[in-house]
Amino acid sequence: MDSTLDAAALASALATGPAPVLLDIRWRLGGPPGVERYREGHLPGAQFVDLDRDLAGPPGAGGRHPRPDTAAFEAAMRRAGVSDDRPVVVYDENDSTAAARAWWLLRYFGHPQVQVLDGGYQTWLAADQPIETGPAPVPAAGTFTARPGHLPLLDADGAARMARDGVLLDARAAERYRGEVEPADPVAGHIPAAVSAPTTGNLGPEGRFLDPEALRDRFTRLGAGDAEHGGPRGAITTGVYCGSGVTAAHEVLALTIAGIPAALYLGSWSDWITDPARPIATGPVPA
Repeated sequence: MDSTLDAAALASALATGPAPVLLDIRWRLGGPPGVERYREGHLPGAQFVDLDRDLAGPPGAGGRHPRPDTAAFEAAMRRAGVSDDRPVVVYDENDSTAAARAWWLLRYFGHPQVQVLDGGYQTWLAADQPIETGPAPVPAAGTFTARPGHLPLLDADGAARMARDGVLLDARAAERYRGEVEPADPVAGHIPAAVSAPTTGNLGPEGRFLDPEALRDRFTRLGAGDAEHGGPRGAITTGVYCGSGVTAAHEVLALTIAGIPAALYLGSWSDWITDPARPIATGPVPA
């Protein structure tokens, strides 16, 4: 199953069945809550999922958006009607940043059929597809069983090793990487030897992912998937982080589309800086 689908393919799936569960993940760092946009209009039958509440644990030592507790995530997905044997399609407003967080968590916790609506709600509107307003009916409870460990995950030590021995991509805006600004965390800069790779470079002008060849070319130029970074056959040599593990999931999705396996440092920069002994770099991309 491809990791993304377009509006036409989703409309066909909804019309011919079996219909996937639709999850609306509209979210913006600092608000306002995405549920407001959801009530103004959403895909028919879609359930709103709150990224801060349902797709992250409480902020703390693990960062601003740490991995949710397994039982809590399972309960949130069941409330939204998610079951193991029914496909899931997730979407956000446009650029798939928040939707990719849901995609990554569902895949990490073992759901086998998860796709992102490429271009999100706006591409659905542009295709003149139907919408609903207000709250959706409460769905029948799902039967999803969360089983962690189905996608590779890095901690701080693993991220440092990846930066040293492989390629660690920083998915934040370039000015945050360089340490010139930091709107969300108390310390600016980046993990030493990480490579700047803003998620904006994964998208075309309409907020949809570039085609697989273009993405692979982009990441190859950044060193991702480069055989020189070696390791045993099949070893993952690319890692990704961001501010708190949200946009980094978008980068992992883009790498997946490109055919390059990658591990996610879920705590990301907001976790890295909780230990003052960890080194911090500033300035431009390393040579």
